Amino acid sequence: MRSAAVATTGAAIGVAGLALAHIGPAASWLPPVRDRLMPGLAARGRADHVALTFDDGPDPISTPHFLDLLDELEVRATFFVLGSRVARHPEVVAETAARGHEVAVHGWTHDPQWLPHPQRDVAELRLARDVVEQASGARPVWFRPPFGVLTTGLWRAARRAELRPVLWGAWGKDWEERRTAAEVQHTVLGAVGGGTTVLLHDTAPDGQGEAWRTTLEAVPGIVESCRRAGWDVGALTEHF
Repeated sequence: MRSAAVATTGAAIGVAGLALAHIGPAASWLPPVRDRLMPGLAARGRADHVALTFDDGPDPISTPHFLDLLDELEVRATFFVLGSRVARHPEVVAETAARGHEVAVHGWTHDPQWLPHPQRDVAELRLARDVVEQASGARPVWFRPPFGVLTTGLWRAARRAELRPVLWGAWGKDWEERRTAAEVQHTVLGAVGGGTTVLLHDTAPDGQGEAWRTTLEAVPGIVESCRRAGWDVGALTEHF
């Protein structure tokens, strides 16, 4: 009996160890951990530049508004897109690239990958990479996991898909419907500095809601404040 109990305990510890090894890197979601221990993952770039990035598109309604605004501001950005949405709206990605913006991979869907599924993760990232390349005309470089949850499995899948994982240094919490443009600006500018990558959203993962309108209103003030501080604003390709 005792030997059986010991074996069961050992098996449980082994499973727990494997689970911890898988989800351990997800601690990089915490900004203090990421900024201190993983500046590359935080996408910290050159000191005179701020990278502007948008997640969760493409969306045929909201994304074109951001493209028009960025043209007015003379800013190029990086759009992290979901492969499943690219497959439905490739024309939006084509227009994004035609306007001079960078298109990167945000996964196939917006589901967090807490459990290890090596074959699925690689297959989905490669599929997302390929539809982005087909729609944009350029091979994507970057991968930002949904919710910023970067597990060991996703690290490995990204490497096999020839994508570089990257998160952010400042965000606007702009997915919250009740936030105002002033609140989004305040949240971003409270964390931004030279070399920071900013995370905003040009739509919601399901294309629902109107939070993107608040983000659209907040972007000019964010860009203006960065420029007043002496920082250029642009895409991740210009950041390093």
